[in-house]
Amino acid sequence: MPPETKAEPDKEKPHYLGHRQRLRERLLKSGAGSLQDYELLELLLCLALPRIDVKPIAKNLISRFGSFAAVMAAEPEQLMEVSGIKENTAAAIKTVQAAAILMQKQDVLKNPVLSSWRAVLDYCHSIMANEKNEQFRLLFLDGKNALIADEVQSQGTVNHAPVYVREVVKRTLAHGAVSIIMAHNHPTGDPTPSRDDIEMTRAVQRALAEIGVSVHDHIIIGRKGHASLRSLGYMDAAKAAR
Repeated sequence: MPPETKAEPDKEKPHYLGHRQRLRERLLKSGAGSLQDYELLELLLCLALPRIDVKPIAKNLISRFGSFAAVMAAEPEQLMEVSGIKENTAAAIKTVQAAAILMQKQDVLKNPVLSSWRAVLDYCHSIMANEKNEQFRLLFLDGKNALIADEVQSQGTVNHAPVYVREVVKRTLAHGAVSIIMAHNHPTGDPTPSRDDIEMTRAVQRALAEIGVSVHDHIIIGRKGHASLRSLGYMDAAKAAR
């Protein structure tokens, strides 16, 4: 008779699988607000790295960049400096960022901009707040205040992005815009407008007024907030004409 064989005991499942399943259940039942930043990042990472414990990697990413949003905004080369992150995982992270920005841009596109100002601010914040250098953008609007186009006009340094009034006028005419919104970020995090910001805004206002185009606002984006030059009183017609 053949020798008796013993059934092999089931291999113990990795400990992180149960933890991962609990995170999924919590997300589906209670929403993203029930998860810490690193836990939400874990769920994203496990899609690209299903066979390893990604909790340490998620915590390292948050520690390195400071927040979930900052991880999403990091350059692929920066992400891959973190142990465990390869090109495939960096691509997954950037895909999530691109999807979030597209969703916000579509929210802006489907309604007149001035009636969905919160969506405009959220969109500008998502694309600019975590930039390491200053970036100056123009949002071109038609006669119904719908968004025609959104363009980066210049990329600068940590504290300056050049703005050329002639180029702003040129692009506005090219799009046939009736009005524009200007936006730029302050990488320092403080959205308080500088004297140069105010003077540049007024110069653009004067130039566009000559061709019948209005400037609705100039928004400055910081990491935790924004400043509106319109709300601060820097864009009334009398001051702009000086």
